[in-house]
Amino acid sequence: MALLGMVWTNLMRNKLRTILTWLSVFVALFLFVLLHGITDTLTESTKVGSERRLVTRNKISLVFPLPLSQYEKIKSMPGVAAVTWSNWFGGTDPVKPNDFYARFAVDGKTYFPMYASDAYIVQASPANGATSPSGVDPKLAAFFADRTACVVGEKLFLSHKWKLGQTIHLTGTIYPGAWPFVIRAVYRSKVRAFGEETMFFHWDYLYERSNRQAQVGIYTFSPADPSQAAAIGKRVDAMFENSEAATHTETERAFSAGFVSMWGNIPFVIRVIGLAVAFSIFLVAAVTMMMAIRERTNEFAVLKTLGFEDGAIFAVVLLEAGVLTLSAGLAGSLLAKFLLEKSGLPLPGFSTMIVHWETVALGLGLAVLMGLVSGILPAWQASRLRIVDALRKVG
Repeated sequence: MALLGMVWTNLMRNKLRTILTWLSVFVALFLFVLLHGITDTLTESTKVGSERRLVTRNKISLVFPLPLSQYEKIKSMPGVAAVTWSNWFGGTDPVKPNDFYARFAVDGKTYFPMYASDAYIVQASPANGATSPSGVDPKLAAFFADRTACVVGEKLFLSHKWKLGQTIHLTGTIYPGAWPFVIRAVYRSKVRAFGEETMFFHWDYLYERSNRQAQVGIYTFSPADPSQAAAIGKRVDAMFENSEAATHTETERAFSAGFVSMWGNIPFVIRVIGLAVAFSIFLVAAVTMMMAIRERTNEFAVLKTLGFEDGAIFAVVLLEAGVLTLSAGLAGSLLAKFLLEKSGLPLPGFSTMIVHWETVALGLGLAVLMGLVSGILPAWQASRLRIVDALRKVG
């Protein structure tokens, strides 16, 4: 306790310098964890989807659609338990054009049963006598009774302060025009990877409003025997190999991971930038500690005269650096995590950003390392100081 008291007294001796140094380390670790939040989000995005479901897309590129006629052929293939399809809508909010969230046109009667293990309905408009198709959650009755209806994720619903029955308006990008949608249900995810920042609406609505120009973006299907997934995927691709729309089939998780690969080496660059920021602040902390020790040379001589051993002097100086960097690192790392996650800020094309606790731990580790490296040399110099030489350097 005596050592900690001395550490606190020494840190408060030059408050302005201590505060500025603390803020420098705080900002460095805040930015370090914030930048790593991007790589954490990308890593988490590779876990979206199931290894038990398969996704079939156009072999050339995802931007090329598939004909609806392929649905019955995939559905009738031996070993396929269920099939659904969806299409990326795009679109923008005419009032807030930068308000990004995923919007999919889906075949509701086959889509929602397939993802019942991933999400469930928590709020829904009154059915008013309407019923859901067989095998579909009864809470979705109002959704199926309304051609313009949509289902939105709970996080999206709350962040936009929407209400059930509210009409939201979008401006089409891929499919031009003004598109009204009525919120009829809200879903909550059972698994974090599924996310709660997506809007789903009727594919039939898209098909009709686009003058039958809309086709299928991807087919998603479940094998009756998951161990046969790879073999079934190959048979699907072989079936359409010589058609006008050849296909590529892979697991849903591999499909999701493909989006992350589009970022190329960006995650590596982000890590390098984060480390560069941390290293630059480490130099600031090291210089600050050396200046502080130089100013207290005669004081260390007095302490040694009073009986303080070299080890005690070494510990006091090292603790000063450690307390300064660790407290700043802890505050910066935690603030970055909670600020990023509580803000609900999405990474374009992915779900809302997250920061793993491993990243926070890495930030704290850097703060500890920063304290050790910046304090060990001044601590060693102070502990090795000779009393006679130190007393000569008054002022």
